Amino acid sequence: MLINLIEVIFLINQNKAIILVELKIVFLGTSGAIPTYERGLSSIAIARGDEIIIFDAGEGMQIKFIKSKLGINKKMKIFITHIHGDHCLGLLGLLQTLSLMGRTKSIEIFGEPRLQEFVLINQKILTFKLNYPITIHTIQKEGILVEEKDYHIRVCLADHSILTFSFILEENKRPGIFKIEHAHKAGIPESQLYSLLQHGVDIEYKGKKLFARDFTGPSRSGRKIGISGDTRPSKKLEIFFKGCDVLVFESTFTTQEREKAIERFHSTASEASLLAKTAKVKKLILTHFSSRYTNLKLIEMEAKINFENILIAHDLDVINVPYPEKN
Repeated sequence: MLINLIEVIFLINQNKAIILVELKIVFLGTSGAIPTYERGLSSIAIARGDEIIIFDAGEGMQIKFIKSKLGINKKMKIFITHIHGDHCLGLLGLLQTLSLMGRTKSIEIFGEPRLQEFVLINQKILTFKLNYPITIHTIQKEGILVEEKDYHIRVCLADHSILTFSFILEENKRPGIFKIEHAHKAGIPESQLYSLLQHGVDIEYKGKKLFARDFTGPSRSGRKIGISGDTRPSKKLEIFFKGCDVLVFESTFTTQEREKAIERFHSTASEASLLAKTAKVKKLILTHFSSRYTNLKLIEMEAKINFENILIAHDLDVINVPYPEKN
């Protein structure tokens, strides 16, 4: 694109979204179907800049949400992997709690077709109103579900006992590193022109055409976060989660209980880590542990046989996710 200086301010404003954004994963519940004294039911929040993206809302998760100090009035999306109580019953409590605490911004909610019925009927029976609007989206197919200016969210069918989804949050590519020495050599003063060139905008300076490709390195990847929900491991999910910077995967059982895992459509620690290895993810975080395990050392040891870079999630753990070049 060739521009003149009159257009500089407008284009700078249009490209403000391509900046460094803090991204962290906050665990609001890490137990399986039964909560424990230390672990609440399933819920994961991704805080990205001034937005909160929640995956699942197990019963009582709003308590951990408040403790986490994520903020009650930020832009918010909620994704429900499936309609099992330990993943969705907390949605009603979260919505009402946010309303009572003064939230005014709308919330988008995504899930299977019955989710809208679940929310609206319970809202009617419990006769509670919200101070803010909600929009409930029905997930109808796999692929890109949400497209924002600088990231998108994709969905894939998981392998569980009922209709269940897995998700990926993936940021768009960012501009390459700006070669400031090339700009100096071309006699371009330090100004907003640097930003335009870095964002791929060709310019005209002192009657000479300057091409952005001559002043920047190759584009850089954004971050890619995978959320499994409840599932058996599968080739389909291995492909779906390929190359994730962080994969949060359920690990309900140890290998000793593998028959239960198969029967109940869950994963063992060993199976989760093998999938992570085959999918070439960079970091694996295990969650959704059966309440029968009071000590998770065995789960960690089993997982590390296949894959070394593993974390065992605990409630209120905060995992910062840097850009790939900063790892």
